[in-house]
Amino acid sequence: MTVQNKIESAEAAKAKLARIPDDKEMLRSAVELTKDIAEARADIYWPDMLASALVGYVALAGAILAQSTGAAIACGVVSALALYRALLFIHELTHIHRNALPGFRFVWNLLVGIPLLTPSLMYEGVHTLHHARTRYGTVEDPEYLPLGLMKPWSLPVFILLAVLLPVGLIIRCAILNPLGVIIPPLRKLVWERASSLSINPDFRRRPPEGDFARMVFWQELGASLWAIFLLVSGYLYGWRPLLIGIAVVSLVAVLNQVRTLVAHLWVNDGEAMTVTGQYLDSVNVPPPGMLAPLWAPVGLRYHALHHLLPSMPYHSLGEAHRRLLAHLGGGSTYDRANYPGLLPLVARLAKSTMTKR
Repeated sequence: MTVQNKIESAEAAKAKLARIPDDKEMLRSAVELTKDIAEARADIYWPDMLASALVGYVALAGAILAQSTGAAIACGVVSALALYRALLFIHELTHIHRNALPGFRFVWNLLVGIPLLTPSLMYEGVHTLHHARTRYGTVEDPEYLPLGLMKPWSLPVFILLAVLLPVGLIIRCAILNPLGVIIPPLRKLVWERASSLSINPDFRRRPPEGDFARMVFWQELGASLWAIFLLVSGYLYGWRPLLIGIAVVSLVAVLNQVRTLVAHLWVNDGEAMTVTGQYLDSVNVPPPGMLAPLWAPVGLRYHALHHLLPSMPYHSLGEAHRRLLAHLGGGSTYDRANYPGLLPLVARLAKSTMTKR
């Protein structure tokens, strides 16, 4: 199927995604053909995450210490790309079995989540709602907005909001969280509206319970202490390091927001959908796209496939894709969610917002 045909197919799907019946052969094949590659491998997760974090922080130090603007920018870009990859392991943490990688969640939070003020609590218990059969694409989905059905100005606003994310995180962690300890209504508001990486403004998060509540306490304490330290160190020793760090994290946030823009077609109008409908509203950008590993790392270039197999570890998605495409063939339902690259997807979404309704 050509890119133009896929764009036209996406336009036609706006009114009927919720009514697409499940392709049972695709769903069955997705499970049966990938059973042997469904285990998370510690020998891949640990080196990848640790190396990404190390490169990111070394490059960040280079950006802070650089004597020339060009060198600082170059180091900043490298830092953003590496930290972006390290940060997106938060997505894996929500899906892998809690006993699959002992210590991984703790170390990731210590090295990445808390330093970047995005501990795993901001995704765990929220992202799984996006995969719930009856929630996806509805008003109860924290990670869905019908962007393809909204006005053209909504797309640049969506991107620009990401630029402000690191400042918002500092305010949340250094000011609002501590104040919430003594002002319970504020604590409730911050938890409901500003404790998750969600894009649906109508989403309200439920209070944490049990073991998760204890984990939330320690993660928020760590993030708040770190945010306060950043502000105090900036006041005492100068703001340059913090401002450069904010710039790098802003670039990370923009990259993630652009990836989010093309993770789905965003054309569902609130109805519950079949699994196949959810798949066709989602996007794969498989090889030969060369830049996808940079803007959609840690397996997120296979986002549609991820919606078929949410617990499949990121390092197995490429092989799963090859098996399914070979088995089901070109022109199949599976092939309809495969796209060639970022720019055609952005163009499709922009065209969708400008279509008169």
